[in-house]
Amino acid sequence: MEEKQRTYEIRTGCDRGLCHTAVGRQDRQLNTYDWLSDVPGNNANGEAQSLAMATDLVEVQFKNTRKGYYHNVNHLPLKKGDIVAVEASPGHDIGVVTLTGRLVNLQVKKANLKSEDDIKRIYRLARQVDMDKYREAKAREHETMIESREIAVGLGLQMKIGDVEYQGDGQKAIFYYIADERVDFRQLIKDLAAAFHVRIEMKQIGARQEAGRIGGTGPCGRELCCATWMKNFSSVSTAAARFQDISLNPQKLAGMCAKLKCCLNYEVDDYIEHGRRLPSREVVLQTQDSDYYYFKADILAGLVTYSTDRRTAANLETITGERAKEIIEMNRKGEKPVDLQPDDKPRQENAPVDLLAGDSITRFDKAKKKKKKKKDNAQPSAPKAKGNPAAEEAVKEKDNKDNKERKDNRENKEKPQRPPRPKGGQKGHKEQQPPTPNSTAKPKENE
Repeated sequence: MEEKQRTYEIRTGCDRGLCHTAVGRQDRQLNTYDWLSDVPGNNANGEAQSLAMATDLVEVQFKNTRKGYYHNVNHLPLKKGDIVAVEASPGHDIGVVTLTGRLVNLQVKKANLKSEDDIKRIYRLARQVDMDKYREAKAREHETMIESREIAVGLGLQMKIGDVEYQGDGQKAIFYYIADERVDFRQLIKDLAAAFHVRIEMKQIGARQEAGRIGGTGPCGRELCCATWMKNFSSVSTAAARFQDISLNPQKLAGMCAKLKCCLNYEVDDYIEHGRRLPSREVVLQTQDSDYYYFKADILAGLVTYSTDRRTAANLETITGERAKEIIEMNRKGEKPVDLQPDDKPRQENAPVDLLAGDSITRFDKAKKKKKKKKDNAQPSAPKAKGNPAAEEAVKEKDNKDNKERKDNRENKEKPQRPPRPKGGQKGHKEQQPPTPNSTAKPKENE
């Protein structure tokens, strides 16, 4: 009975299992893994020990990737996922707490805030009245973006308004735009303020920032890096692709933002370091058999493949980078090895590999149903004799003769039958047709 009366606490979302106090993944972009969330003294929640060890800074996130840092001056017991009202100019804004504790100090340094004045304070936890105003303001964002684009086109400005974000109290709107050149939008701000009756703020973003705000899935099958964890965007060049021996195909190198993928810079340092251990591509290896030219390389594995032809793949030999450098030193001394492979390793013939060995080529073909053919009156041909050339020749002649007879019979059936000519008739004679009862015309005489 005691087992039945016991109550169990049902945990959902980030409170399941190991995701304690919102340590795990959440539905916000640029999520930070709080690995100090369960450490005692991490949050400053009014306790003397916590106040001495932790900080009152809190990271608050707004629409998409916009984040801000605020002082918890009232020492509210905040945790990840709480909706709070924060200070803004003018009025207040509504955001979600995404990080608390000592890790916020590292995030502030990463954000590179210029002064302490940029860090404002948290007012309170959001009330129902605040949430009603917040939802009302958010419902106007899409219509405002469409109308603002029409206003910008009417002014002839070379810019694209990618997103609009209203403040939580609806007193201010931020317009995010993309432009290749500098844009004079002073008249645009006046027209937008007259149209929407709010305070206007313009923010220029790049193509990568726009992709991060919109979000999406990359060709690797995961969420975009700019929408999950990347904040600072470093320049990416095609040299990174050359170092990694990646084909310079613009369609494969470009990301969702139509720029070069940021992930090209992730492993380029390792490729540069391993590439220094390999010999130059211009060096020709000389052996007693022939000269070998650089063909390709597996940089991370340290293997180099050489070919006897400079342009095509002929007699390919794969050796290590150390062995290639040994042969280069021998060539400088005027020596030529017998083969590219070292002496202790016997040369293996690269035999072609049959991928379909033991498999039937027609294993994927569907069995076709044989249609029943109508048999002609002609008798079927006799079975072919095997091994006797004279008998085979006789059978072939008989088959040809039977086929010819079938063809003639078929043509005779299709042709209409003509009446036979009268016997002893002269050339040009026409057969007289008897007159019909209703006809009064006399039959024509033969000329």
